[in-house]
Amino acid sequence: MITTTDLLALLPLIVLSAVAVIVMLAIAVHRNHRLAFLLTVAGILISLITVPLVSDLVPRLITPLVLVDRYALVFTVMAYAAGLVAAVLCWEYFRVREGHQEEVYLLILTALLGAGVLAAAHHFASFFLGLEILSVSLFALIAYPLREIRALEAGIKYLVLSGVASAFLLFGMALVYAETGTMEFAVLGGRPGTFPSVIGTILILVAVGFKLSLVPFHLWTADVYQGAPAPITALLATVSKGSVFILLLRYGLESGVFRVPVVSVLLALIAVVSMLVGNFLALRQNNVKRILAYSSIGHMGYLLVAPVAANVVGGNLAAEALLVYLAAYFAMTLAAFGVVTVMSPADREAEELDDYTGLFWTRPWLATVFSVALLSLAGIPLTAGFIGKFYLFTAGSHGALWMLLGALIIGSGLGLYYYIRIVFQMAQAPAALQARPKARPVGAHLVLAILLLLIFGLGVYPAPFIDLLHPEINVPKQSAAQQ
Repeated sequence: MITTTDLLALLPLIVLSAVAVIVMLAIAVHRNHRLAFLLTVAGILISLITVPLVSDLVPRLITPLVLVDRYALVFTVMAYAAGLVAAVLCWEYFRVREGHQEEVYLLILTALLGAGVLAAAHHFASFFLGLEILSVSLFALIAYPLREIRALEAGIKYLVLSGVASAFLLFGMALVYAETGTMEFAVLGGRPGTFPSVIGTILILVAVGFKLSLVPFHLWTADVYQGAPAPITALLATVSKGSVFILLLRYGLESGVFRVPVVSVLLALIAVVSMLVGNFLALRQNNVKRILAYSSIGHMGYLLVAPVAANVVGGNLAAEALLVYLAAYFAMTLAAFGVVTVMSPADREAEELDDYTGLFWTRPWLATVFSVALLSLAGIPLTAGFIGKFYLFTAGSHGALWMLLGALIIGSGLGLYYYIRIVFQMAQAPAALQARPKARPVGAHLVLAILLLLIFGLGVYPAPFIDLLHPEINVPKQSAAQQ
């Protein structure tokens, strides 16, 4: 039986679910783009306000399915904040385009709900449920501009490959369950090294590899990034991948699968290959969205350093390194795609390198934000990207993961080249000065200013933010029914 305290601990998820229902009913009664947007923004803000209210109640195990702890709450704040940014960018992006756009906000809310469930998942059932809620929302969001063939193509590709990933995931879960007789992460630690469990775990990692676009499961990434609307690509690159990483670290630590040699070696190999291949593929691209797509593959490889090092450096240090880098990656990626969104006219997206020629001369504010975001992605000091990589490097060095750290350094060097290539393109003198747009998207510019402050704030003075982290993956407080 779930108690009142259990319901209070679930308040961020409950409020977001209620807001999704309210937005759905509002759309059914009266279609109004502004109303759907305002309800979504207000709902996400209220959900964020509830997080501090439940912080004293955690860690708490609510049925065997959900574990609400500081680790889950920190990521929930990050995911909801990223969803808020995506909603503002969607408002600026879709309001100048034809058609009904209200359902975009409903799908953003359900995607955030799936991410929140993943962050608190403690059981294979909640793992699969959260992943599918997130994935089904993204299918529709990616293909939302139904009049654009490439958006439909991107949505179908993501749908098919996500279906394949889900099949691997279910098969892997079935093998682990058949061997251990349980689907709870914490109970799986009894027999993590038996052959069926190892095979099942590898199949689960294959599914996770698809969701994170790790090499060799990365082939969908560039086409989906390019085909999806820019604000939706930002949501896909941040909330979707971040929630899967949060779940991966919890599952690995609580089940003990990271201690299995073949699993740790496989993760390390995937990390190295993803860092190198992702950055190499980005070198020759002339499409900004495809550059950021291949760049994200490399960044997912960087993030794998934390799970690989977890057994050596401890779960809490690995979780802190993962969350710090995710926070930096969220701010950098949202800022980059925010500039692409603001730059995109109503009839197309500004995604080719030529679209950014002379941007410093025509729209210096956007060029500055884009440059800072790109240099932060490259890991330049005094930016959030440097602090994130420093944390990963610290975790890797404590774990003596020299091969991974070498690949991280090489990948960062390759990334610096193609990031500076975009900055150089923006610094070139334009052939002719373009007319400044009449309408100024105030909301998007405000969001970009906040993201710019976050990038510099985390890079120059990270201590206050990092003090908010220090997540602990520990023994939860059980509910009264379980006691």
